[in-house]
Amino acid sequence: MKPIILPAARDDILRQFRYYLVEQDKPKVAERFLSAVRGTMEGIIRTPQGGAPKRLSREALRGLRSWPVKGFEDVRVYYLAHEAGVRVVRVLHGKRDINNILEKENDDTPQ
Repeated sequence: MKPIILPAARDDILRQFRYYLVEQDKPKVAERFLSAVRGTMEGIIRTPQGGAPKRLSREALRGLRSWPVKGFEDVRVYYLAHEAGVRVVRVLHGKRDINNILEKENDDTPQ
């Protein structure tokens, strides 16, 4: 089973990848980051209830959990686990205003 990666999460991953690649000029770190994200998502698929619960007021995000990206623990994968699989909502660095970003997440987030 593969996770469903929502467009905002895909953008988050690409943004962090470009940060390492372009702004930090560290292509090996950028590649390691992508590999770590893939590995983290595989771990989430194996144990979807293992992530830390994140409580938000938005009904669409009830049951949201987070899991740190291994080797990049300041970056967390925010996801919803369902019987049919896992939906990755966002992949965010901890220095961002996580609650504000998630509370304002587009209402078209699939349920």
